[in-house]
Amino acid sequence: MLLSRRSRGQEVTGPTPHSVAARAKLPLSRPADHLTLERQKQDATRDEVLEFTRYQQTCDIKNSWLQSSERHFLRRADQRHVLAAVRQHESGVEERKDRFPLCLFLFQAKMREKPKALRGRRESERQQLVSDKLEQLFREQCEELRTVESRRCEQQVSVERAAQVRSQRERRQLQRQEDQLFDELWEADRRAKEEQEDHRMEATELQRVEEKELREEEARLTQEVQRLQKQREQLHKLQTQQATRRQLDRGFRLKMQRLAREQQEELQLDMSILQQLLQQETDQRQEAAQRKVELREEQQRYRQYLSEELQKQRREEEETEQLMEEKLKETWTKREEQSRLQREARNQLMNEVMEARHLQIQHKRKKTRLSQTELAREREELNRLVEESRVKDEEEKRRRTCEAYQADLRAQIRHRQQLRSEDRAQAQREIQQGLILQQLYDQKKDEILSRPTSHTVAPHPFRRAQGSRSAPQHRLT
Repeated sequence: MLLSRRSRGQEVTGPTPHSVAARAKLPLSRPADHLTLERQKQDATRDEVLEFTRYQQTCDIKNSWLQSSERHFLRRADQRHVLAAVRQHESGVEERKDRFPLCLFLFQAKMREKPKALRGRRESERQQLVSDKLEQLFREQCEELRTVESRRCEQQVSVERAAQVRSQRERRQLQRQEDQLFDELWEADRRAKEEQEDHRMEATELQRVEEKELREEEARLTQEVQRLQKQREQLHKLQTQQATRRQLDRGFRLKMQRLAREQQEELQLDMSILQQLLQQETDQRQEAAQRKVELREEQQRYRQYLSEELQKQRREEEETEQLMEEKLKETWTKREEQSRLQREARNQLMNEVMEARHLQIQHKRKKTRLSQTELAREREELNRLVEESRVKDEEEKRRRTCEAYQADLRAQIRHRQQLRSEDRAQAQREIQQGLILQQLYDQKKDEILSRPTSHTVAPHPFRRAQGSRSAPQHRLT
């Protein structure tokens, strides 16, 4: 038994009789020192983990030291910047403190010099005013000088009058240019209005054509819808008639086939029964008369039974036909109802489409009317604005003309009042200062006449008015 187990487990038979080969024993799956090796591997792994942990701790310490060093460096740099800014501010404050006495001294010296300069300027102005007044007094008291001045004044007046006439001519020319410009603007506005009116007429004509096309399209759509409705109704009627005809033909054919089949079955049954009876009669001729009577009675009862069954079948057929007709009527009623609902749905959809189209047409017409109303309102508003602008321009022209005329009148009145007051003052001064100024009369007269016309002479009122009118025009231009 052991040998047989050994041969089965470790020996293998060879190709020839009695040849046996020993199977090699498999090595062990684990070495003998696998526990030691496992322990060494675990120790090596633990050493690696400890080494990695120590390395990580060292890196963490280095990182924390670097971060703390960087923070300390940044904090020290910020402190240095702050201290430098504080020192700079303190040095600036000290410099301003050192510079303040000098600035104060210069300011005080400047303020001390300022009254002197003001007094000197006032004194020079006073002396200039005195000299001007003395010269004006001499001009007022010297008769010859007044004669010469009057001639010069007349010449100046003539020149001023010519300048005034020329300015009036220029003003009238400017007015004509403004009127011409206004006329051109008015003509341009009129042409623009005519163009707008032409555009509006074109838009109205285009809108009228569009409305006509819309009405024609609406009529065409209505005719098309009516034609389609008629075609649908005719088609529906034809389909209904064809379906009814097919159903009636099918029912009639089924009925005729059933009747023919039933009649044939009845005839076959009757023939078989008669054949049986005849066979029985031929076979049983020798039977008794009572048996014949019974057979005849039985035959009569059977025929009566057949007639009753036939009547019963006919009644059932009539009931079936009636049920079929009722079912056909019910089906036809349902189909009619479905057709009516579909027709109503189609009609409702068509009505909704037509109503939407009608609403679109009405909306377009309303929009057209609103646009026409808006154009008319804009045209009226534009006309009103143009009329208001024209009225305002005319009022502004009249106002400027009145203001200029009033300014001229006021200037003339002031000039005359000034002349009268000067005459009165001159008479008084001639009485009081005639003896004092007589010695300087000739010398001063020659000196004044020998000098060119002074620019300090007061301008003529017309020139002042012209200057006051020309200044706003220059500002406007």
